[in-house]
Amino acid sequence: MHPAELIELSIVGGILLVILLVSLILKGKWRKIIQGLAILLLLSFGIFYFVRPYWIDMQIEKKVGYIQIHLEEQYPGETWEYRTVPHRVDGYKHLNPYYIGVIFDTEPLVEYKYFARNKSDIIQQGWDTSDLQSDLIHLEGLGE
Repeated sequence: MHPAELIELSIVGGILLVILLVSLILKGKWRKIIQGLAILLLLSFGIFYFVRPYWIDMQIEKKVGYIQIHLEEQYPGETWEYRTVPHRVDGYKHLNPYYIGVIFDTEPLVEYKYFARNKSDIIQQGWDTSDLQSDLIHLEGLGE
């Protein structure tokens, strides 16, 4: 389990424990209201925890579409492939799934990292190469 997940579970568990302890102090209908709030919090977190990976997948698909449009405008006539972070697989949870890797067919040893906030705000954040002699022909202004 990733440390961020442990922190999330600890925070939610702590809040849930405090709510339940408060419910033990109260009597009557207030106890039932507070216990209902605890159940609602538990259900909400469970739904959030279950839905979040699917939400991330939808966001990645949308961002790949934005990057596709950007690359078609910047590099007409070229072809490329995408690499995304397998964020559901153990060992990759520490990586940001919103950085999309692009490998151009004309430069197969270099993976350019793109980040898309929206349709009009797409930036090239960096690159990764196994070829130290590469000239990086698709390098865009970083951080602009």
